[in-house]
Amino acid sequence: MDLSIIIVSFNTRQITLNCLQSIYSSIVGYTFEVFLVDNSSTDGTTTAVMNTFPKVRIIKNKTNVGFSRANNQGIKEADGRYILLLNSDTILKRDTLQIMLDFMQASPEVGASGCKVVLPNGTLDKACKRGFPTPSASFYYAFGIARLFPDIPRFNGYQLSHLNPDEEYPVDCLVGAFMLVRRETIDEVGLLDEEFFMYGEDVDWCYRIKQAGWQIYYYPRTEITHYKGASSRRKPFKIIYEFHRAMFLFHRKHYKRKYSFLTNVAVYIGIGLKFTLAFLKNKALPALAAPEKKQDTGS
Repeated sequence: MDLSIIIVSFNTRQITLNCLQSIYSSIVGYTFEVFLVDNSSTDGTTTAVMNTFPKVRIIKNKTNVGFSRANNQGIKEADGRYILLLNSDTILKRDTLQIMLDFMQASPEVGASGCKVVLPNGTLDKACKRGFPTPSASFYYAFGIARLFPDIPRFNGYQLSHLNPDEEYPVDCLVGAFMLVRRETIDEVGLLDEEFFMYGEDVDWCYRIKQAGWQIYYYPRTEITHYKGASSRRKPFKIIYEFHRAMFLFHRKHYKRKYSFLTNVAVYIGIGLKFTLAFLKNKALPALAAPEKKQDTGS
């Protein structure tokens, strides 16, 4: 098997069906299999998928085990030489799989790659090409300095806004909505860290992949559409909590020993402050809809 596609779902029946339709409409010369890991949906997702796409291999969880653990369940069952993590709220172009697999075949030094990811309005999903969230990069991003100076590399170490989104180049990390990873790379660095419940697992995986000497590549010769929710919508407390918890976990795991005590304290205070402001802002918003990110996974 050339490719194993892992999709995690959580109460997103229709968007999951749309995603699967885009996969099976692909023009691709490689063999592939699709796994749907469902985190205890109650909207009939698994029944609808079984009836519409009987080839999909379904793993049903009795509870919502989170994004990392659910993907790991699929990876453990997968036979592909490449593993694609794919959000259920994405739509592939017909040539996406072919182009990305061709690239990986021709680039043995690349451990993971991602294509261009655009939002429904045509703008770039900036998470698809990022630098690591070092204390300085996180500071410039969190407090708006990066937005004020989008063309200055020093201030854009996280979202890399100074780099042309239509050119290919190595990056630090990709987005878990579309991440194509070589099997040998996974065998070397291990699975997703399940301590990250629904955010940060993609950044952590990319960090470990680069630490092991593999390249991570942004390859915008094809693109997908990512149907994220509007940022103005109110989010459940758990979404806000897990997002900021992931920041804490990543820094503690990878940066705590590299920085001074005072820097670490400043980072943790910054995360706490950002969490408090996000919580207060969210409380002030009207309860319009469900969470912004990974509504498909509880992740």
